[in-house]
Amino acid sequence: MAKIKRKSRRSKEEMLRLVLAEEVLNREAVPNGRLLMIQQLIPLGLEAVKEELQAEVTRLVGGQSYERTGNELSRWGSNPGSVALGGQRVSVEVPRVRDVESGKEIPLESYQELKKSEGFDERVFSQLINGLSAGKYEQASELVPETFGIKKSSVSRSFKRSSEKKLRELLERDLSDLDIIAIFIDGKYLGDTNIMIALGITMEGEKIPLGFIEAGTENGSVCKDFIQSMESRGLNTDNEILFIIDGSKGLASGIKKVLGNKAIIQRCQWHKRENVVSYLPKKHQATFRRKLQAAYEAPTYKAAKKKLQSIRKELKLLNESAVSSLDEGLEETLTLHRLGVFKQLGRSFKTTNCIENINRQVDAYLKRVCRWHNSNQRRRWIASSLLEIAPKLNKVNGYKSLPLLREKMKNVDATELRNVA
Repeated sequence: MAKIKRKSRRSKEEMLRLVLAEEVLNREAVPNGRLLMIQQLIPLGLEAVKEELQAEVTRLVGGQSYERTGNELSRWGSNPGSVALGGQRVSVEVPRVRDVESGKEIPLESYQELKKSEGFDERVFSQLINGLSAGKYEQASELVPETFGIKKSSVSRSFKRSSEKKLRELLERDLSDLDIIAIFIDGKYLGDTNIMIALGITMEGEKIPLGFIEAGTENGSVCKDFIQSMESRGLNTDNEILFIIDGSKGLASGIKKVLGNKAIIQRCQWHKRENVVSYLPKKHQATFRRKLQAAYEAPTYKAAKKKLQSIRKELKLLNESAVSSLDEGLEETLTLHRLGVFKQLGRSFKTTNCIENINRQVDAYLKRVCRWHNSNQRRRWIASSLLEIAPKLNKVNGYKSLPLLREKMKNVDATELRNVA
């Protein structure tokens, strides 16, 4: 005998409501979750609003419409009003409650909350940037036709307004109150556009996104303009700052143009290692990767340089192009060694891992964008992503040794660090 399929206790629409509601309420500590669901994510329509208003009237007055309860409050007809649903103003009849003794009207708290539109942009922004797409809002509206749905265009406009604020907040931030001791600069591509991001490290070890700039490539002129734009916002370059960059000659050139003899640069050891081994046949790559890694892990400049010179001799027999790659900017890969702080700060500053980790987190937000339409869209999403990530960042490893780094940098000329000892 064929089994009879039982109908699900909950309809597809009801399940969607529950899933979306749980997603939002888990993301935010909402003081009044029911009102948020009615107002924004799952607008139950005008009937639900009326139910909420009447429920408060019943709590205040009690009983049915005209039943006397013996207290000092009574129903007092209704007035036309409006509530915010999906970023729109919607007309609704608002029941009134009167204090019998004084004759004054008692405002309904639920109505005061439901008519507010402020905060809508920020809530939509938070949910969209963290993965609740505008399409889901539209889907909810389509699947539940009897509800008063939120249009995708309304959500998009709300997100745009909020992300514009985030963009201004990041790129116009006053940097004069920050004592920055190190800056990571690295680029990432969105299509054919390079986004150059700067991550500052304070003397307390905190990671602070300082800004970003759009460019075709990581060239010296762009990097120069980028640093000068941060200076114009108050970045104090009178204090010594360590710049950590990849192997880009353009970035190094731009930093030196702005800071001259104060341009102290640590080039990423990982990038240098990978650039060198890329010139070798595959059968030799693993061997030289290990040797280069061991050389850079030496605790002192003298020991590291000795090992690197030995590797250079071996490479010369295999591939002179690999030797040229090793020689280019080699001293800048040993800046921490020459300053005598590799043991304390090598883990944090010997590579660009700190900012590359930021880039990976940014990518997690940006992958929600199917298509980049223009520069403003890219800039809004980058700024919004960086500001979402910033509060979650941990201090750099070894931050207690940052005063030592500052002291060591005070006593050297950056040009001496770039010259062969």
